Parts: sequence; C-alpha cells; structure tokens
Amino acid sequence: MLIHRTPDTIRAPFAKYSHAVEVPPGTRLLFCSGQLGIAPDDEVPAGTEPQTRLCFSNIDAILRDAGMSLENIVRINAFVTGREHLAPYMNVRDELFGDPAPASTLMIVSGFARPEFTVEIEAIAAARAGDTP
Repeated sequence: MLIHRTPDTIRAPFAKYSHAVEVPPGTRLLFCSGQLGIAPDDEVPAGTEPQTRLCFSNIDAILRDAGMSLENIVRINAFVTGREHLAPYMNVRDELFGDPAPASTLMIVSGFARPEFTVEIEAIAAARAGDTP
C-alpha cells in the first residue's frame, strides 16, 4: 500500500525516518492535531521521555477511534523546547516505529502554551479506504 521513498541519490536519513512516504489514491487520511504530554486528569509528567510516551499514547487513542494504529502513521512532526529533549524523544519514537519508519521532522521551538511541556507531536496516518471502524 504505502511506498517509502529514500532514494540512494541523496544522503540517507540522519535517524530512523523515511525521506518520504507515498500514499496511493483512494486511501483514507487522518490528520492528528499536535498532542501534548497531558493525561485526561490534567497530569503532566516531568521529563521528555514520559511526555513523549503520553503524546504517542494520545495519538494512538485517536487513531484507534478511527480504526487505525501507530502502524498507519505516514508522517510525524515533533517539536521539543531544547536540544536536551532530542534524545529522549527520538529514543521513544525509535522504540515505537519499525522499518520502514514514517517520514518525520523534529524541530526545536521556544516553548508551548504552558512551561511544563517539553514536547508536542502531530501525525498523519493513512489506511485503505475500506478499513473503517
């Protein structure tokens, strides 16, 4: 279904991601808004790793509501508030996604709506048109 594009005519990815993922015609697309590491009871765990796990858990809940899972993610956009948060984020991402990995961008930003947040993740997922909940 999906075609992961990492041509050998350009530099290989710096980390575990694909340069591009092609989604064929007739595929359902789901666009997740940015998810923060906040639980339903408003608890925000300390540290980037637990916040990242909670972000992906929230994304997984959204995907499951649409009859999808993390395996359906074709694109991740992640934002962290400092270089010290890159490794904890990437460790969790690499643990959750196999090869070929989704296309991915990771950016350092100056902050989020509340200072305790260190990471925000948005995702795009794709599934065959007939795969509906």
